[in-house]
Amino acid sequence: MSDGFSSTATLSSENDLLRAFVDMADTLVDEYDVADMLHRLAKYCVTLLGAPAAGLLLADQRGGLEVIASSDESSRMLELLQLQTEQGPCLDAYRGGEAVVVEDLAAQAARWPRFVPEATRAGYRSVYALPMRLRRQVIGTLNLFGRGQSPLTGAALSVARALADIATIGILQERAIRRGELLTEQLQHALNSRVAIEQAEGVLAHAGKLDMEVAFERLRTYSRGHNQRLSEVAEAVANSQLRPGEVLGESVTD
Repeated sequence: MSDGFSSTATLSSENDLLRAFVDMADTLVDEYDVADMLHRLAKYCVTLLGAPAAGLLLADQRGGLEVIASSDESSRMLELLQLQTEQGPCLDAYRGGEAVVVEDLAAQAARWPRFVPEATRAGYRSVYALPMRLRRQVIGTLNLFGRGQSPLTGAALSVARALADIATIGILQERAIRRGELLTEQLQHALNSRVAIEQAEGVLAHAGKLDMEVAFERLRTYSRGHNQRLSEVAEAVANSQLRPGEVLGESVTD
């Protein structure tokens, strides 16, 4: 990479990116967790590539879009706003199957009159919406929000596209074998898992008096530490089969 980094910083960044690609590729085995994989993708766009915020929309079995992952609460709310108002760059990228690049959101107020004011109020000035697609099939979008004229530039944007491609291939890998039936099941399971994760986040946040993002990280840490899928742990917490104190590792009021 050559975006003005020193050689030492470049080497460190390349090593981190290599680990990210290996981590994403590890999800391409049997029984991988789609919801967890897409959360990793959103986090990598922020922690490794430097995007201020990232979110992902995924199509359900009826072709409707749902928020499946986000790097923080503000990007999640903007994704939800687009779905509720049926307008925004992320929806346009999904519908058209092409990247939507907006380097000056304020200039697009007439195009998306309900989305732009909320996005700028949240401090964002630019958006890159990248379709998650394989050939002609688009299954969702990876959305990068920036506080300047660009969320990502140059090589970083190319890496974001490559990570999105890996995620797309992972979701679609068994489609040819089962003629699309597994794709529908996987997408719907991912969306159902997201509901359970949000419910579990709420339970943990209330019990431990935590922010939602901190509650999610505790949930994810517990699932990894106990070698369980994130969605399974979330369902157990949401259904009161797993006590919040066990996940948080501290004394809380259940």
